[in-house]
Amino acid sequence: MKKQVLALAIMALAAGGAFAQANDTLAKIKSSGAVTMGVRDSSGALAYTIGDGKYVGFHTEMSRNILADIQKQLGLPALKINEQLVTSQNRVPLVQNGTVDLECGSTTNNATRQKDVAFANTTYVEEVRIAVKANSGINSIKDLNGKNVATTTGTTSVQTLRKNERATGIDFKEVMGKDHADSFLLLESGRADAFVMDGQILAGNIAKSKAPADFKIVGEALSVEPIACMLRKDDPAFQKAVDDSIKRQIADGSLAKLYDKWFMQPIPPTNTKVGLPLSEATKAAWANPNNKPMEDYAKK
Repeated sequence: MKKQVLALAIMALAAGGAFAQANDTLAKIKSSGAVTMGVRDSSGALAYTIGDGKYVGFHTEMSRNILADIQKQLGLPALKINEQLVTSQNRVPLVQNGTVDLECGSTTNNATRQKDVAFANTTYVEEVRIAVKANSGINSIKDLNGKNVATTTGTTSVQTLRKNERATGIDFKEVMGKDHADSFLLLESGRADAFVMDGQILAGNIAKSKAPADFKIVGEALSVEPIACMLRKDDPAFQKAVDDSIKRQIADGSLAKLYDKWFMQPIPPTNTKVGLPLSEATKAAWANPNNKPMEDYAKK
């Protein structure tokens, strides 16, 4: 009987330890010497692939800098960074279930997602816009009546469009791309008349296209959305480590240099410029680091 009680006690301690480590990412990283970073393959200049399993972009490089700071904090001689490709549909579940430790892609911080995951300080403030072919005659929301409008599965962009007061009485058909590259292909091939998405994703896909001059971004911003890295909920030590690194990168100017590198200079694979200067909204987020959801931006 005593042996059974002892065995049960050991099992309970082990389970408790595993649960604690699941909510203590720093302990998990320190014990394993490894971390899993969520990467995107077509999220504009924030996060994308140049092929051969190589992932780059503003948030991708910023994420590696965050993990380098965490490596120093933990005193690890080396840190293995495993890269896990995520999509708009699976990114939240893969952070929740422990597959991904840190996802720095193009994820909007909103109140609904905050129920499932935590967000680091905002590092990019996005405007949702409309991309069309330059010769389409579409210049605003009202011109979308009777048109096919592409967006990416698992994103909030078309919901945002439908809720926009300027879209009242506008009837359009929604066509879905499995990822941002697929959605842009719907526009490029003529299967969609417009692509509604984050402005920098639109600009990035246009810049990388075969004929950038054939496309334009039109209309007013449909919404303003804070973009931030995702991590698991209820993990204050890891959240502080991530936020401290972001604050360090802001303070020493390295984040601004990264922004210039990925948005204002020619980028691979085609060496074209996205050409989106740092916005006033992003500057404000850096000046006062916070992880407020998009609903707070809408109140302004």
